Amino acid sequence: MKSNRNLSRAEGRRLGNVALIAFMLGSLLLLSLVRAKFSLIGKTGDAIKAEEHQAMAKDSGEMATAHEAAAAEEEEDETRSKPTDSSSGSGGIGSTAIVAGDDHAERASKPVCYESSRRSDTCEAAGDVRVVGRAQTVLVSPLDREWKVKPYCRKHDAFALSHVKEWTLRPAGSEDAPRCTVNSSATAFVLSTGGFTGNLFHDYTDVLIPAFITARRYGGDVQLLVSSYKPWWTTKYLQVLQQLSRHEVVDSDADAEVRCYPHVVVGPTFHRELGVDPSLSPSSGGVSMPEFRAMLRDAFGLERAAAAPSGDRWDIRRRPRLLIISRRTSRLLLNERAMADMATSLGFDVRTGDPEVSTDVARFARLVNSADVMVGVHGDGLTNMVFLPAGAVLVQVVPYGGLEWLARGTFREPAEGMEVHYLEYVVQKDETTLSEEYGEDDPVIRDPAAIHRQGWDALKAVYLDKQNVRPHLGRLKNTFVEALKLLPHGRQTTV
Repeated sequence: MKSNRNLSRAEGRRLGNVALIAFMLGSLLLLSLVRAKFSLIGKTGDAIKAEEHQAMAKDSGEMATAHEAAAAEEEEDETRSKPTDSSSGSGGIGSTAIVAGDDHAERASKPVCYESSRRSDTCEAAGDVRVVGRAQTVLVSPLDREWKVKPYCRKHDAFALSHVKEWTLRPAGSEDAPRCTVNSSATAFVLSTGGFTGNLFHDYTDVLIPAFITARRYGGDVQLLVSSYKPWWTTKYLQVLQQLSRHEVVDSDADAEVRCYPHVVVGPTFHRELGVDPSLSPSSGGVSMPEFRAMLRDAFGLERAAAAPSGDRWDIRRRPRLLIISRRTSRLLLNERAMADMATSLGFDVRTGDPEVSTDVARFARLVNSADVMVGVHGDGLTNMVFLPAGAVLVQVVPYGGLEWLARGTFREPAEGMEVHYLEYVVQKDETTLSEEYGEDDPVIRDPAAIHRQGWDALKAVYLDKQNVRPHLGRLKNTFVEALKLLPHGRQTTV
């Protein structure tokens, strides 16, 4: 009897194991069927990877100028674009749909409106596209639902976006679609000149470089529909815009036409401050910053692609030229004349330039392009580095106050992408007028980090708006000598 009982228990265990295995196999089969059914709305591996990068990136919401954005987005270069959650409402950026793109895989995975970077949202649609510019509306057939977007690359900055008009992409049936008054086979590209345009840094970082990234792939067969239109701004950069498009630039705010296209892009794509990341746009031919700079040379007729002496070495016929960027308000170089004399004694041909909003871009671009070294205090005037020839040197004078992080994001890191050498001169407390206004024990002098902790407004009010500088000529001379050494054949120059 004991043997029979043991046999019965063993058989019971075997039956239990068989049942468990059968249950597991059935569950796996069921999960496979469910996964196959819903895989089309799941996230791609690239999207999951992008979200991981997004989670690792720093998040800052206190930016109000181009300089602030540089600090907040130090990690943006590592952040890949990704579609946002498909559960968002009809006014958001989300759910997947098939749209026009550069290849089948891209079309299959890209939503109509998607987060093209932490700084930009972009919408793309193909089919029967009808643009009603004065109403900031794009009617598309077919389209699954309504979408809204502000076409400006500073999406988390409420102040900037308050000056940018919102556009709506709306499904349109044949019975309610307005009749086309202008037909085009080009791609429509909607962008905005609202926000912070008028500041040179923002002109390039927020608008011109993102527009280049977005429009270059169409080889000129793209029409720019400009929202929040500023006539003076468009006139100022018309030569650049004409490099992007062979069609008329349209003031969409005042446009009474119903313009019809086969394809529309609403909102440019941002990569990084004053730069392009070729790895983020492989389907666009891998656009690059050198390519953008070549486009600027074509636009303004600039002669020098690279810094080089007239012969085997720099000599009296072609001395290396040093350009000092002057300022008229804060952060003045109080000993600018003495700086010029010292640079001349080193063998430089010294020029000065004062870029303003009203400055003729082509004329100033030619001046910058003629320079081999450009020096200036941190500010939007240094954005003119886009015109320097490759191999030239940028010397950024960093004001007192622990602003190295700001200098790095705005001009130091972009210099590499422009193939420009970079040097930095950091102002000490005995070289700033702040020492004359505040005592040695004041936190402004003794503990700049304490001012930083008060937020951007406090930092800007003190270290950017109130400060002028007087660099030590001896220490600055060492920087200029280093610049000479970095120039092509610069080691042959007698110092």
